[in-house]
Amino acid sequence: MSQEYIDWDLARRTGHRIVKDGPKVTLDEARAAVAELHSAADRAHQPVADTAALHAPAGDTPVHVVDRTAWIDANTASMGALVAPAVEKITAKKAAGPTVRKVGAKVTGAEMGALLGYVASKVLGQFDLAPEGTPSLLLVAPNVVQVERELGVDPSDFRLWVCLHEETHRVQFTAVPWLREHVITSARTLMVDLVPDPDKLPERLQQITGRLPGAFKEGGQGLADLVTTPQQREELARVTAIMSLLEGHADVVMDAVGPQIVPTVGEIRAKFDERRKGASGPDRLLRRLLGLEAKMRQYRDGAVFVRSVVDRVGLDGFNQVWTSPETLPLPTEIAEPEAWVARVHG
Repeated sequence: MSQEYIDWDLARRTGHRIVKDGPKVTLDEARAAVAELHSAADRAHQPVADTAALHAPAGDTPVHVVDRTAWIDANTASMGALVAPAVEKITAKKAAGPTVRKVGAKVTGAEMGALLGYVASKVLGQFDLAPEGTPSLLLVAPNVVQVERELGVDPSDFRLWVCLHEETHRVQFTAVPWLREHVITSARTLMVDLVPDPDKLPERLQQITGRLPGAFKEGGQGLADLVTTPQQREELARVTAIMSLLEGHADVVMDAVGPQIVPTVGEIRAKFDERRKGASGPDRLLRRLLGLEAKMRQYRDGAVFVRSVVDRVGLDGFNQVWTSPETLPLPTEIAEPEAWVARVHG
């Protein structure tokens, strides 16, 4: 049904067409990178689980080392499944005739493919929630190789360092049984709420036009700021708080484990953080519009929250955050960790 409003086949093909080629490697170099990333994910699992005090069988979810087009394929499938309830809401309202739907599906599919094609050359790894499939850890080999070359760091150390962060996500979702479904449901609920009534569409388009300059401003949520009412932004903030927790926690665990098993971790972290700051003007504007700068803030704000809570109540006290959806931090608590401690422990 979602194909009727978003042409996901076109999105996949568009992403394949526009994604940049990866770095030049020989066949032996490519095979070695794939094998080493698989090995690094396996090596990272136990130290990550021990440091986080979250335990789940290492083989609960598969690890896939992929290229950029395979990453696009996986995300096209997952995004299609994620937005399906929102599409069903549109269908129930019969907001457009078949001709309009067909044209709109092509346009939206092309836009989605362009977005995926851009991000596919940036992302190093991802835990794919796969709403209607099998969740898995994706490691994007050409991007890892490209970044390690740009930074001039030890390839083996960098690959293991990347896996520390991504493996933490795999541990989060496998050790906390309710978490995956909660994140999927929260995202779907938000998407359904974002679908306007047909008679309110002109008003919504006016709002989007008026907010367009703000989508490029520093500190905003990018495109998300264009399409949300104040009430919807509040719901978006709750989803963002969850993502800040997950990303910040992964960074904290990575930094705790890194010195134990990655000899050049200090050099890697310093160079990687400097690279995050160094995006060019046009690239930075595009990152801002797509909300990728907001994702960078999630790492920073979430890490501050995790470290502050651990300092106050210890690791076991922090891990109460995984007890239920009710113990996840509220948006205000990400910036005020003591408020979370008071609510959950007080």
